[in-house]
Amino acid sequence: MNDVIEVVEYKSWICLICGWIYNEEEGLPEDGIPAGTRFADIPDA
Repeated sequence: MNDVIEVVEYKSWICLICGWIYNEEEGLPEDGIPAGTRFADIPDA
């Protein structure tokens, strides 16, 4: 039996100016960014 468990660590990013929080695990589905999207993978515009 060769079970493999993958542990995925998600981060949260906080804007120091306005306090907005982006959680990679949740994403922003209402803005077209699916759950699990890394902050670095969000398009600039």
